[in-house]
Amino acid sequence: MSFLLDSHTLLWAISDQKKLSSKVIRILEDGNNEVFVSAVTFWEISLKYSLGKLDLNGITPEQLPKLSEETGFSLLPLLPSESSGYYQLAANWHRDPFDRMLIWQAITNNLTLLSKDKNVEQYKSAGLKVVW
Repeated sequence: MSFLLDSHTLLWAISDQKKLSSKVIRILEDGNNEVFVSAVTFWEISLKYSLGKLDLNGITPEQLPKLSEETGFSLLPLLPSESSGYYQLAANWHRDPFDRMLIWQAITNNLTLLSKDKNVEQYKSAGLKVVW
């Protein structure tokens, strides 16, 4: 199966795995699964880091793509077709534009989103698959 990490899931997978659910840990450890990290996640983390809203425990946002690949995750670019089609996803359930773009990427790429965020579950009716 193929999965997309939410931003908090990536950070916990790299630095604080005890915050992950046992189900997510099993998914990440299963070598048959392909796990993606979106360019949107790196953008969100970099923005929050630059605003002083996020402490990365001694690493910088620039190191995250390499750390992600070393952990076995694949990198997912943001395609023009995804960014231009983003308007189709309802904004009334979740106001965070980063989360909504990750939701949109998960839907359009047929990926299951790994997220603890309860607000994303409302997008199941739009085709989102989510696990925590």
